[in-house]
Amino acid sequence: MTRTVGRRATKRARGAPHQMAALLVAAQFGLVALVAVFGALPLHALPASIAAGAGVLLGAWALLYNRPGNFNIRPVPKAGGVLVTGGPYRWIRHPMYSALLLVAASVTLAAPGVHPGWACLILLAVVLGIKARFEEALLGARFADYATYAGRTSRFLPGIY
Repeated sequence: MTRTVGRRATKRARGAPHQMAALLVAAQFGLVALVAVFGALPLHALPASIAAGAGVLLGAWALLYNRPGNFNIRPVPKAGGVLVTGGPYRWIRHPMYSALLLVAASVTLAAPGVHPGWACLILLAVVLGIKARFEEALLGARFADYATYAGRTSRFLPGIY
């Protein structure tokens, strides 16, 4: 009897990070959708279009280095995954989050006036910050050299943050 209760408790404890990961991903996608709804990117807004293009290119570059079998939308390292430190990961630990923020910011900034997209953009930045810290804790526990890597790279913006 005690053994069954212990297994249930262990299973619940293992499931907690996965539930948090799923919640963070849901918040991320919901906020991205809201940013898109509240701030549709006008084609005539050249600076915003350039920023959005830069975000798309950064995301594509990150995907090239973080192979599909290693990439995980949830902030939980994949079984058998490897620590990627080349390409954009050489300077920033979360280039996909940076790319997403760059595209979302360009869409928000291109829309005229103050609109709810601004609040969504700020909330998206907060969610991605929490998601990055959550992921980094798991990566640090999984990869012995993660702390060294994190010490020489920035989280989102090279040399800044």
